[in-house]
Amino acid sequence: MQTPDQQPPVLTFEGKRYDLNSLPDEIKELVRGMQVADAQLRMHEDTLKVLAVGRQSMAMQLNDRLQTITPLPDGE
Repeated sequence: MQTPDQQPPVLTFEGKRYDLNSLPDEIKELVRGMQVADAQLRMHEDTLKVLAVGRQSMAMQLNDRLQTITPLPDGE
């Protein structure tokens, strides 16, 4: 139930605004599905960032540890 100072939820899609409460259930379900998909995308983007930082750290450690090892000559 809304209090007098609350505005009804509004869906803004492709530059147009819609009263979310008045939309058919099928459309509300699509909106919920898109919200879930957006949340999952954000979560996986964050996971990729963490993996990239971890990989960069491992590359720096590898580089550091290889400093004391003689590499093979070029071309062989």
